[in-house]
Amino acid sequence: MQEPKRYLITAALPYANGLKHIGHLAGAYLPADIYVRYLRAKKRDVVFVCGSDEHGTAIPIQAMKEGTTPQAIIDKYHEIIKQNFADLSISFDIYDRTSAAIHHETSREFFTALEQAGELETKETDQYFDEQAGSFLADRYIKGTCPNCGFTSAYGDQCEKCGTALSPDELINPVSTLSGAAPIKKKTTHWYLPLNRHEAFLRQWILEEHKEDWRANVLGQCKSWIDGGLQPRAVTRDLDWGIEVPLPEAKGKVLYVWFDAPIGYISATRTWAAQQQKDWKPYWYSKDTKLVHFIGKDNIVFHAIIFPVMLKLHGNILPDNVPSNEFLNLEGDKMSTSRNWKLDMQDYIDDFVKKENGGPQLVDALRYYLTLIAPETKDSEFTWKGFQDAVNSELVAIFGNFVNRTFVLMHKLTGGKVPPLHAEFLDQKDHDLAAAILETKEKMQTLLEGYKFREAQFELVDLARKGNRYMQEKEPWIKAKAGSSAQPAIDNCLHYCLQLCANLAILAHPFLPNTSKKMLHLMKVVDKLLDWENAGSLKLLSVGYSLRAPELLFRKIEDMEIQEQVDKLKNNSLPAQPTTATVEATTPAVPEKPAKAIIQFDDFAKIDLKVGTIRTAEKVEKADKLLKLSIDLGTETRTIVSGIALHFKPEEIIGKQVVVVANLAPRKMRGIESNGMILMAEDQSGKLHFVQPESMIQEGAGVS
Repeated sequence: MQEPKRYLITAALPYANGLKHIGHLAGAYLPADIYVRYLRAKKRDVVFVCGSDEHGTAIPIQAMKEGTTPQAIIDKYHEIIKQNFADLSISFDIYDRTSAAIHHETSREFFTALEQAGELETKETDQYFDEQAGSFLADRYIKGTCPNCGFTSAYGDQCEKCGTALSPDELINPVSTLSGAAPIKKKTTHWYLPLNRHEAFLRQWILEEHKEDWRANVLGQCKSWIDGGLQPRAVTRDLDWGIEVPLPEAKGKVLYVWFDAPIGYISATRTWAAQQQKDWKPYWYSKDTKLVHFIGKDNIVFHAIIFPVMLKLHGNILPDNVPSNEFLNLEGDKMSTSRNWKLDMQDYIDDFVKKENGGPQLVDALRYYLTLIAPETKDSEFTWKGFQDAVNSELVAIFGNFVNRTFVLMHKLTGGKVPPLHAEFLDQKDHDLAAAILETKEKMQTLLEGYKFREAQFELVDLARKGNRYMQEKEPWIKAKAGSSAQPAIDNCLHYCLQLCANLAILAHPFLPNTSKKMLHLMKVVDKLLDWENAGSLKLLSVGYSLRAPELLFRKIEDMEIQEQVDKLKNNSLPAQPTTATVEATTPAVPEKPAKAIIQFDDFAKIDLKVGTIRTAEKVEKADKLLKLSIDLGTETRTIVSGIALHFKPEEIIGKQVVVVANLAPRKMRGIESNGMILMAEDQSGKLHFVQPESMIQEGAGVS
């Protein structure tokens, strides 16, 4: 496949109606930033655009809540959100806003082009009207009882209690939020985008051309929409806040926010290009541009179905991919602004980054943990204990520990300089480490190109883990006791460890940009080192070059800090709003898996379950998810291949007791014959847990 000439990367425009939480950060902005930093390291022509979505009913509704004007609301939250992203090292080339004059101009031009080409249609419909306020009511200006769960304050587009998508006509006892009065129906005319005309195109483009490279959640949601039959969708509405429809007969109407918001990517590109004195059109019209939209799953339909139809009709390029993440939950519950069950970016910045012992290292700590638990294929969960464990046991104890030990020993054993390499004294362990560095680069490159950021980050830390193991096996501090005769071996070990540090700085930069910059400072090298082409080399640091004294890259997260955050979350949370429905009528927070077919006792009795102890564990080559385990069953030792590598490190599970299905037919996996299966439990966040006895028992004991 030919390399694109340029890349245009977008992240979903956040609504400027309030603070944004870490679920938003994990969903669209952090993965986009990781990908963009990788592209820049590859020296590709890339533009990363985003901006505040400042139209739609959410803005005036928030203005009413705060007793101010819509303009004041967007001015306030645009600046806060923009600064939050900057504080968390999200590196947009431009963070624009849809209230800008150039966006209004671009949106009106877009609408006019479709209207004049006959690609829109008009339709007269009955719409709710508030006689007291003298205004048509958009869906968010209507409240009523949800027909699904009985929640009495559901909006006309969605019930925030059970999450069901609604229309105003479905609400029971609807009332206007403007006056509190019951609305009437009144005729109005609007312009529609007839999606039904483009069903065949969408089916071919999405479900055939992209069936192999788009994520399953995107394909699944698109297929559901297309199979359900696409309908014309209004592109205008009766509202006094938004972009005026550029037609004389459309007085009092504005462009629907879903229509104008994605055009914000185009207007932001125009603004950026003007600032850079470049031509913006190749980024939106040239087929050698690769367009990628990073979004959350609530934006799939807009970015994978509706906006592509708009782009096609307007003569623009179509997105090459639409990587969409699922939702991030918090401490066992769905994040909710109304219940204040959330962790805002601003709160994390105030409580960690801006504190005396905070700073950039804690920006990277959050970026690391959110990538570690990224909801790439299913909803995941942020827990404060999980955050602490990830930072302390991985960033501090593995990555930071390796770099710090290397610098300490370099200053102690080689005079603070990069020692020479003695080729005649190199051994297999040295060669293995060199091979691991190059292999990790290649693996990470493949994973990053495939938008698998969680797995790519795992490879990064695993390389640091290999560095620790290498140093431990080499024991340069022990060899130093032997005198000058051991110096060549010491030099070789620390030379390779320092070259590994330089490689880690390059490979870590997309994920941990501040950490990489600090490592450059310690090594006294310039940013040019971070070019991706340098990764894999063992000649990044020159022999005899003096390096700075060691500094800790990360600090531990203390128990007290974690308890403060847990207490703060619980103390500040609000109870769910009351509902008139019974408990049975509500939708569970997490959908239950469908029950499996009933079996008889004789079916269960056929399964031979035994307790075993894991004696060895190692990663399966070229299989990111598999571990090869040797399990002691008392009378024999079995080799079992298990898909748990993304959840457990090999050295962590040695000695653990597990329950094994001992009479499962052997199966070859990656050329290894697996003789059995271990039982695992999966929690709400998708994390795996061992099923094991409460205390150690004899290997081979039966389970019944």
